[in-house]
Amino acid sequence: MSPAKRAAELRRLIDRANIAYYVHDAPDIPDAEFDRLFRELQSLEAAHPELTTPDSPTQRLGAEPATALRKHPHLRPMLSLANAFNDEELLAWEDRNARLNSDARHSGYTTEIKIDGAAVNLTYAGGTFVTGATRGNGTVGEDVTINLRTIPGLPLVLQGSGHPPLMEIRGEVYFSRAAFDRLNTDREQAGEPPFANPRNAAAGSLRQLDARITRSRRLGLFAFHVEAIEGELNASSQWEVLDQLAAWGLPVAPHRARHPDLAAVQKAVATYEGMIRTLPFEADGVVVKLDSLALHDDLGTVGGREPRWAIARKFAPEVAVTRLLEIRVNVGRTGALTPYAVLEPVEVGGVTVSSATLHNEEIIAQKDVRVGDWVEIVRAVEVIPKVMGPLRDRRDGTAVEFVMPEECPVCGTAVERPADEVIRYCPNVACPGRVLEGIVHFASREAMDIRGLGYERVRQLLDATLIGDVADLYELQAEQLIELERFAEQSAVLLIKGIADSKARPLSTLLFGLGIHHVGKTVAVLLARRFRTMAALQEAGVEVINAVPGVGPIIAEAVHRFFRTPGNGRLVERLVALGLGMTEPDAPEADGPFAGMKVVLTGTLPTLSRGEATDLVQRAGGYVSGSVSKKTSLVIAGSDAGSKLEKATSLGIPVIDEDELLRRVAPRP
Repeated sequence: MSPAKRAAELRRLIDRANIAYYVHDAPDIPDAEFDRLFRELQSLEAAHPELTTPDSPTQRLGAEPATALRKHPHLRPMLSLANAFNDEELLAWEDRNARLNSDARHSGYTTEIKIDGAAVNLTYAGGTFVTGATRGNGTVGEDVTINLRTIPGLPLVLQGSGHPPLMEIRGEVYFSRAAFDRLNTDREQAGEPPFANPRNAAAGSLRQLDARITRSRRLGLFAFHVEAIEGELNASSQWEVLDQLAAWGLPVAPHRARHPDLAAVQKAVATYEGMIRTLPFEADGVVVKLDSLALHDDLGTVGGREPRWAIARKFAPEVAVTRLLEIRVNVGRTGALTPYAVLEPVEVGGVTVSSATLHNEEIIAQKDVRVGDWVEIVRAVEVIPKVMGPLRDRRDGTAVEFVMPEECPVCGTAVERPADEVIRYCPNVACPGRVLEGIVHFASREAMDIRGLGYERVRQLLDATLIGDVADLYELQAEQLIELERFAEQSAVLLIKGIADSKARPLSTLLFGLGIHHVGKTVAVLLARRFRTMAALQEAGVEVINAVPGVGPIIAEAVHRFFRTPGNGRLVERLVALGLGMTEPDAPEADGPFAGMKVVLTGTLPTLSRGEATDLVQRAGGYVSGSVSKKTSLVIAGSDAGSKLEKATSLGIPVIDEDELLRRVAPRP
């Protein structure tokens, strides 16, 4: 067999194996055999580059990082779905449609699992995948073609026949539960913060500037809709559309069904709700669609935003009743005291719940929640359990009203409650209750940027009693770390080096890292630029701090109080003795390239840490903000940029990468 024929045969075998594995969930060859075929194709294409085709399975490997995501206008708008939260709202939806066309009651319906992921638009020309984009604002998205190509379940060339010459296929990119858990485990072991949920992780992974990162995330895809731009779709019903997508080799969500009327749909919803937590991916409801495509065209959309012919039947939060045994108080990073309920364990939505948030003392009082009450617990998809309220008719006179403590339950320091807030605070930065969160914040990218020092690492060091506060970090030795589990010599040396390097951070970064109440990144910079040294700030009175433009009396009082708390003063003295930077660099250039600009950093830059990039912007006259708004002047984006980049794009805010940042701040000739 000639090399060309063998390469074509290998591509056919690998594509068939990918479809069996990713689309039908039924592997037809062992992994070892798949790997052997894949390596053979790689070798053939390396020896004969002219045999490499755009649709070859080897071309899913990703490429060098892009500098930014380009905008991509959709050929047809991507619409949003209206929601129905109960049977009455579903019936009202049908009634509205029937008033426009009476056939809406009799054409039948389809139901499809509503995947909790990131919507995408796939453009196929002549049956070949040419462009893929995020939803964006529904009219214009971001071009993520190269990242979508790394998803094994997405066919680069469609199977079968009957594809319109030009069409857009709508789908949902998602994380399987197993892949999401594996990703978070890897991140925690690397000292990185875990992702909050699969939906956000999928969206962030899809928008990576480096497609190799996207490929490593093992994303999945389900297709559910077709827009024929040129030619016609050989289907008259939504059910036939789904069959057609599957025949073309695209993954279609399981458990789809066809129903003769809305009563059958309502019965099916209960079945879906019972299985939702057993699925291998996250889902938050069922999409109900009129089956007739002719009715889709006839009913149209609401204001060009929502199709009348489809609706999302969301599932109601799951509720259980149990006994509230105790109300305890947690102390967070900023010293905030947060009450939470200790519950008699109860199953809610397939999960055993033994605690739930109570938010703050005012909410407890408003709901009249007491220790010993029977209470309702609610847990929606992806939501932390919370106490809805007590069952007052079940009280027997033994329930006890809760009173927030006047002293920190962990360290005994008198707590403080600012006049304009409902939260009480422990002002002692060395309070053991604040230590874990405080050290993680101190080491975070936005603060001292000590890489590899995430939650798991900090917890490990605390458990081993190697540290008790942030100052102890600077006395650690590599030899101590090597004795701990999962600490190789190289990782120990790198962590010690990272800690040592952080000593050079400017005063503004240190102030933010210390977790002073009300002192965010912007305020930290304002204070550091005004006082220039830690000693000058420590000595300043409330009035002097309050006079700093952009600070104000509440922040001034919090800063002054911080330095007057004995434990905090001792901590700062130790940090001084350990050699940390207690000064702010020279004032920024008044005419620098970023003078007067509000800049947002997002994602991971190739060579610069978050702290280093912040310093460059500030020295060039700009100031760094943590969120994107209409007042943002510029966004500097790296890999894993997430929602900030998406918002900047939607607002038309300029986006640059690290190379452009370095070019702009380079010394002038």
